[in-house]
Amino acid sequence: MSTQTTGLAIETAGLVKTFGETRAVDGVDLAVPAGTVYGVLGPNGAGKTTTVKMLATLLRPDGGEAHVFGHDVVREADAVRGRVSLTGQYASVDEDLTGTENLVLLARLLGHRKPAARERAAQLLEAFGLTDAAGKQVKNYSGGMRRRIDIAASILNTPDLLFLDEPTTGLDPRSRNQVWDIVRAVVAQGTTVLLTTQYLDEADQLASRIAVIDQGRVIAEGTKGELKASVGAGTVHLRLRDPAQRPEAARILRLALDAEVQSEPDPVALTARVGGAGNGQGAAEQAGRALAELARGGITVDNFSLGQPSLDEVFLALTGHDTHEAEGGQDEVAA
Repeated sequence: MSTQTTGLAIETAGLVKTFGETRAVDGVDLAVPAGTVYGVLGPNGAGKTTTVKMLATLLRPDGGEAHVFGHDVVREADAVRGRVSLTGQYASVDEDLTGTENLVLLARLLGHRKPAARERAAQLLEAFGLTDAAGKQVKNYSGGMRRRIDIAASILNTPDLLFLDEPTTGLDPRSRNQVWDIVRAVVAQGTTVLLTTQYLDEADQLASRIAVIDQGRVIAEGTKGELKASVGAGTVHLRLRDPAQRPEAARILRLALDAEVQSEPDPVALTARVGGAGNGQGAAEQAGRALAELARGGITVDNFSLGQPSLDEVFLALTGHDTHEAEGGQDEVAA
């Protein structure tokens, strides 16, 4: 295979990694277009970090093959390393150094002369909103600031491919949004980003294509729209006036839609997927019939909406569990 002629940044076939008796990665096939954000979505232990480490030449595959911009990750590891950068789940900068000192040190190690290193460090600190904290030790940075300085360190020399392994784990919403803006800016400059995440909204916000991975295997792949369409044409959300009517409303919906009905934490809320054979009009017709049946049953509906399934619902439908349920795999060991 040759990613140089296919326009792919990454191409893998049957990629395998074992730890003892456990196959942490079990035949993963990926095709990552250059110049995009490609999301690898899955729970803890799914095999995401292990896959990234093989692609970044930090772990040797036990089976299959992988190419990065046409270079084999085993036979041409040095060529791969020259084109990629990796930001792992934990900050890799020196906490006892200041932001400026960290970036200047790493820039010098990458071959920049001292004036150029200081100039590049200052550029990145300003771009990432860290100028005011440039003279502070990193150990005094907030979680969001640490992630930003870590990503800045990863792009001192702009890589062709940036691996971001769960870059926003543990961050507050404001810091996550800041990291997302940085990712978009990096891609706008031509870098390909492989993003691993267990946050469905993160994949929804950033990735143009998504591979859903569970227990070491890719179980679905496509655009957000394709993945959402694969589990049904829409999702019905409704709120009742009387919480005492919810059991009867769920029964009526189950019969009218021929679908499982979910009771939400809100005591008057119900959710159900609508099939409609992938046809939005069919989904609307099904939902309309369901509302009519509820009215005939004396159920008062205060609020109703029909929308596309969320990625949360897609993942639950594909795997039977959500992304925050650890599977007890070996990914954490590999990390």
